[in-house]
Amino acid sequence: MQTDPRESNRPLNLYGTDEMASHQELYDAESMLLGAVFLEPAAINDIILKPEHFSQSRHRVIFTAMRDLQRDGVEINPFSLVNHLGAEIENVGGVTYFTEISLCCPSVSGLEHYQEVVLKSYRIRELRKSAAHFLNHSSAETAEAFYQRYVETQELRLEKGDRKGEALAEIFESLYSEPELGGISSGYENLDGLTGGFKPGELIIVAGRPSMGKTAFVLNLAYNAASKGTIVDFFSLEMSEVQLYQRMISRMVCIDASKWQNPSRIFSEKETQKANEALNTCYNMPFQIHDQGRMTLDEIRARIQKTRRENENAPCLVVIDYLQLIPIEGKFERHDLAIGAITRELKQMAKQYKVPIILLSQLSRSVEQRQDKRPMMSDLRDSGSIEQDADIVMLLYREGYYKQDSKELKTEINLVKHRNGPVGTVKMNFIKEFSWFAGG
Repeated sequence: MQTDPRESNRPLNLYGTDEMASHQELYDAESMLLGAVFLEPAAINDIILKPEHFSQSRHRVIFTAMRDLQRDGVEINPFSLVNHLGAEIENVGGVTYFTEISLCCPSVSGLEHYQEVVLKSYRIRELRKSAAHFLNHSSAETAEAFYQRYVETQELRLEKGDRKGEALAEIFESLYSEPELGGISSGYENLDGLTGGFKPGELIIVAGRPSMGKTAFVLNLAYNAASKGTIVDFFSLEMSEVQLYQRMISRMVCIDASKWQNPSRIFSEKETQKANEALNTCYNMPFQIHDQGRMTLDEIRARIQKTRRENENAPCLVVIDYLQLIPIEGKFERHDLAIGAITRELKQMAKQYKVPIILLSQLSRSVEQRQDKRPMMSDLRDSGSIEQDADIVMLLYREGYYKQDSKELKTEINLVKHRNGPVGTVKMNFIKEFSWFAGG
């Protein structure tokens, strides 16, 4: 096909012959797509590209005009395009260029291939621009922007045909077989029955009053996930890495946590042996604790990004203990607005890196002023933004904490919000000396 030397966007031969050949292939693919619409105007419905995906400025203008005519219900042909573009027609090569591309496409059968060529080239162009920006303005922020742009370009895909048959087959199969868990298992069958597993992109809030076992509960969730191969980043803004591993080992081999005050003297020989075996298990688990004090959102994001980059396709889980200890950056009129900025940012991280984030939060003291101490979602400190951003909210309550004579020994895990599923309550035994939640 003849190319127009007047086209200002045509690349100069600054590359090798192979790359120039790819530029020619791209030019031909874009022309074929536009020509297919001239050949069969209904073909516009089969093109899912956007104007910005085209490399040539005049092709972007022409395709935008075609979309405008499609939207307005006007038949797409050279005459209607000339009328629509008006004086701008000369900037795209005039009627002569319309005639040229309208004659270049013999069939619409290759639309999918041509779209793939155009989309592939768009990805490369975007990555080159982002890489150039990073090289010229190197910083942690531009590095993050480059990585995010890479992730976004890789997600650009063409839909493969009609999925109606696949969808119906999936429904048919569900009638006769147990569905697979849709996310990361908590390790508790009843809880998984409500949540369907913790899914990528979800922000999960776990809240309770002091001494309800919040940290122990999420440590159990993280341990259960890591023991099945899920990569876990546990951000502890309160307890040290040593303390958390001591709790985990207590849970693993049923050693009273109080004995860690002086294990060399208090542990029995059998307990020492079990602890040694558990230490080796912990070392080999995909479980990393980050306890560098008051970590900022930027530091948390950088760590998640590193984990995601090193484990692109593996299931990952993030736990943050806890929300109110995350440093507030910037100025806000009210504290609840500052908390809202944090939860929104964490929700965006969950979506961006495709990980579930479990975030611990305090409850306000209003719980203590009621006769019924069972917490409600409104008891979340600075609750408005937390409720809005969270996909799942779980509130912990143990009656025995308030009523010493109570015969109820179990801890309630009240799932009070579930954006994409049911709510309900799961009861578990909390064996405090072992930091172990059992059952559920």
